[in-house]
Amino acid sequence: MNENHKLCELKGAWIATVYGIDWPKTQNDIDAQKQEFIEILDKLQSLKFNSVFVQIRPTSDTFYKSKINPWSKYITGTQGKNPGYDPLEFFIKETHKRNMKFHAWLNPYRITTQGINLDDLSNNHPAKLNPSWVLSYNNSLFYDPKNLEVINYIATTIFEIVSNYNIDGIHFDDYFYPYNYPLPQGEDKDGVLANSRREAVNNMIRLVNKVIKSTNPCVLFGISPFGVWKNKSSDIKGSETNNLESYYSLYADTLSWIKEGIIDYIAPQIYWTIKDKNSPYEVLVKWWSDAVKCTNVKLYIGQNISNIDIVKQIDKQININRKYKEVKGSIFFGMKNILNNTENITEKLFNDIYL
Repeated sequence: MNENHKLCELKGAWIATVYGIDWPKTQNDIDAQKQEFIEILDKLQSLKFNSVFVQIRPTSDTFYKSKINPWSKYITGTQGKNPGYDPLEFFIKETHKRNMKFHAWLNPYRITTQGINLDDLSNNHPAKLNPSWVLSYNNSLFYDPKNLEVINYIATTIFEIVSNYNIDGIHFDDYFYPYNYPLPQGEDKDGVLANSRREAVNNMIRLVNKVIKSTNPCVLFGISPFGVWKNKSSDIKGSETNNLESYYSLYADTLSWIKEGIIDYIAPQIYWTIKDKNSPYEVLVKWWSDAVKCTNVKLYIGQNISNIDIVKQIDKQININRKYKEVKGSIFFGMKNILNNTENITEKLFNDIYL
């Protein structure tokens, strides 16, 4: 890799807000919350990161002013309670002040992570107002991806953000249908019902892309899916892996999004070690590199540095990425280990990788 390519790499970090994983650590304290975020940005800037992907809608509740969705409970402890400031506005201002890009990370379908009682939601929560939109699975709630009103609601949510905030991108992660959401007995995983689920997700992504590009074509739209599309044992086009498959487990046909060009970038979560028996790291980097060849879709790699085994070899993983010209950078999950300098990761990032 030449030096110009290194300079142009995306160096991104996910900042998770669900459960306050990365932010906020305090509730109902505006100054403390702002200072927490500033410290995260300052640390990332010192390590030459150039992009952040901040979770602004974790459970169909928001970190921004909305006429559609309630304020997030993770800001104040109470869903629907006005925090007294607009976190997203603050995030964007501070991020751009440091010449970094800001990507708004949303979970399109998730309503709850635990609990299925709609009465626990704020009174203005769309799920509470529209119970016919809601499905339950594994003690959690999510919007029915096949419901046309749900698809339009998600698109309207995106329109509100892109219209009102100076963001650089809209970002979805790996959650579509819940992991391993079952088919009724007797239904085939490649049958009519399964295919209709995948097409419902496809239709949502097509509409979101259309809304973004018609509202502000400068805003990027990207997705960070589970790292395996299909195993080769399921499809000759699949990867030499033995793992869950997004195509079947989440009804997410990630390869079709690339081929159809309805996303600007894809950042597969290759959350395994170099010598993983079921999903070897470089096998998947090469597979995704081949997948984006001759397309306009950029490839970034999602790296899981919340896993200590990956932290220990992160420099080697980045060097593998740089062997493939299609890989345009990385997004890191696990801010805690960066902030705590676990296994000297900041030295690895600064001295060995992003010097």
